[in-house]
Amino acid sequence: MTSVPTTVPPPAATASDRPTAPHGPRRAALAAAAGTAIEYYEFGVYGYLAVVLGPHFFPGDDPTAALLSTLAVFGSAFLMRPLGGIVLGRLGDRVGRKPVLVLTVVGMGTATMTVGLLPTAASVGVAAPLALLLVRLAQGFFAGGEVTGAATYLAEAAPRGRRGFFGSFTPVGVAIGGGTAALVAGIVSTVLSEAQLEAYGWRIPFLLSLPLVVVALIARKHLEDSETFLATKEKRATAKAPLSEVLTRHRAPLIKVTLLATGSNCGYWVGLIFMNIYLTTDLGYAKDSTFWIMGGIGLFVACLMPVFGALSDRWGRKKVITLGFAGYGVLVVPAMLVMGLGSFPLAVVAMVVLALPMPIVQSVTYPTYAELFPTRVRYTGLSFSFNIGTILGGGLSPYLATWLISRTGNLLAPGFLLMAAVVMALLTLLTVKETGREELA
Repeated sequence: MTSVPTTVPPPAATASDRPTAPHGPRRAALAAAAGTAIEYYEFGVYGYLAVVLGPHFFPGDDPTAALLSTLAVFGSAFLMRPLGGIVLGRLGDRVGRKPVLVLTVVGMGTATMTVGLLPTAASVGVAAPLALLLVRLAQGFFAGGEVTGAATYLAEAAPRGRRGFFGSFTPVGVAIGGGTAALVAGIVSTVLSEAQLEAYGWRIPFLLSLPLVVVALIARKHLEDSETFLATKEKRATAKAPLSEVLTRHRAPLIKVTLLATGSNCGYWVGLIFMNIYLTTDLGYAKDSTFWIMGGIGLFVACLMPVFGALSDRWGRKKVITLGFAGYGVLVVPAMLVMGLGSFPLAVVAMVVLALPMPIVQSVTYPTYAELFPTRVRYTGLSFSFNIGTILGGGLSPYLATWLISRTGNLLAPGFLLMAAVVMALLTLLTVKETGREELA
């Protein structure tokens, strides 16, 4: 009796068996940075031009009241971010990372451009601030899934042992977006007269978001979903109710990311964006010169971020993050004292020194956030917790800093606000495990 040879079919290809595109992590890093730059370009432009926007949408005799109203609308966008994070995070965890990242870029860019087309209160009365509020809410909704989606995607696309380096390109986009916003505001305020800036010049930076969206879409067009997510989807292991699972099974990372994000956002929005208001409104330095300095600082710190991201791959995430937060706590008040001496060159030096902790904190916290959640709920968990921290540390901090100065008369009050956020973040960091060398869950 002879045996009949049988042919055993080869096993089905899994996500890890698929050939990956050459330069995949690098392409992913550039695409993630491009989209995140759009988000923070918009938020940066609004923050830098808040002093100009205020009288157009909230006219009155009190410029401080107009500024506070403008900053309140600025903060309203942050209130929509958790809702956007829930909706877009669920889509990202159920359908895929790429389609949501494309959607967020288009949504944010369209809303940002719309701000530049809005009528002012002089034309339509109370409808003007209401329209501004609605557009800001739309921006906040789409922003709720942008930077967290980029951080999620890069954590999954990066090779093991290099997630810190590649993950740092998410905040590189943050810094480039904010820096570009300041440079554009500087160009507009330099080229145009004060009257032209008030009349129509403030619209130009918002309208320029359209070509930026085109660039981001080109960068993201050829991306594929991460192998980590595709493997989870092939195993039918995606979460049916991601938010419910995060709230019931991953409460510890949710709380930790929320508190760390509060500290890091306060460092960014108080330590960089609010300082524009502080230098121009409170200390009386020229707007155009301040815009140029802020733009240069934003691009400078963007160059440093990959360095500290790579350093966290060697030293560990917690050591590098601790260094950054401690830098904020030590430097903020002395830097503000130097800014108040009345010398613009000294103020520039102080601003550069105060900005140094930002690339350290921003570059390493984003990959850390993503590493604390498992793949099946990573997008949702990161979006929900980060956006709550963004409300507390970002949306409220410029308003609260301005309000503290107006109520106390103490120009150093924003510095003490940042120091309090830093202490909270450092205490939270003590409870976070080191994730730099571990496999993603």
